Amino acid sequence: MPLYKSISVNSQTTVKIWKIEESYDVLFEPLDLKPQSLSRVLSMKSELHQRGFLSVRHLLREFGYTDQDLFYDDNGKPHLKDGKHISITHSFTFSGVIVSDKEVGIDIEKRRDKIVKIAHKFVDYEFNYIKPTDKDYINRLTIIWGIKESLYKLFATPGMLFNKHFLVIPFMMKDGETVAWIDYNNKKYRYNTAFFEFDEFMCAYVVP
Repeated sequence: MPLYKSISVNSQTTVKIWKIEESYDVLFEPLDLKPQSLSRVLSMKSELHQRGFLSVRHLLREFGYTDQDLFYDDNGKPHLKDGKHISITHSFTFSGVIVSDKEVGIDIEKRRDKIVKIAHKFVDYEFNYIKPTDKDYINRLTIIWGIKESLYKLFATPGMLFNKHFLVIPFMMKDGETVAWIDYNNKKYRYNTAFFEFDEFMCAYVVP
């Protein structure tokens, strides 16, 4: 399946999501990968990860880019040669890319009950408004994780802690958006966030 969803966030920002249904060979055949990318995909032990990697390159093509237009800095953050900002995610059978004139972050997560066991590792302030007895507790935990993962990708600074440096303002699933803050080194940064559910997955993205 080609493009699954395209979202025009604003005049400067677009999100595109791919549902990974193709085989490795079908995904690989039309791509022109640079040597580093070819070496990386061939070294992956999981075919699911390989297909995720290749599907991201197909999403790049949807934006008018090629693998040669993408590079990574020392912190592992992706960049585009034309100076636009990009963030990348893939989870199981979906991948996503957000491109903008501004710094951005995106994350896709599969809804899984086991997130409850690790909630204390990424939630602190948010426990003031979400409780294990909430009927949508797992969904909101997943969104909080996705927003914080997106913030981490955007800021790309080693040493940041999800439960200490990132705050997600109270929200309900029906809202589809909220505000998040990074509080780091005595500085505060405010971000607009959006999120949605699809096929047992959650997608969250952040923009300044």
